[in-house]
Amino acid sequence: MARKLAPLADRVVIKATDEAEQRRGGLFIPDTAKEKPQQGEIIAAGPGKFDEKGGQRIPMDVKVGDKVLYGKYSGTEVTIDGEPYLILRESDVLAIVG
Repeated sequence: MARKLAPLADRVVIKATDEAEQRRGGLFIPDTAKEKPQQGEIIAAGPGKFDEKGGQRIPMDVKVGDKVLYGKYSGTEVTIDGEPYLILRESDVLAIVG
């Protein structure tokens, strides 16, 4: 990523992993018919959100470099320097892939 992207609070920036092109029965599946990827790598993470009662920051459970699974329709898609990224809340991350 050429530019520095720093998400705020409990948000993370994810680069979706490309899945191999799928062919079923020899038919080409166009990009519009493919499902969105649900796995990616965290390339930037915010510092965490603030606790409402004590005002202390709650640390994030995920970190840069983690491979994660996320909801199919989660987050906001953005394009930076021609590369697609997804910005979503930590709570939208379903699991860390070990």
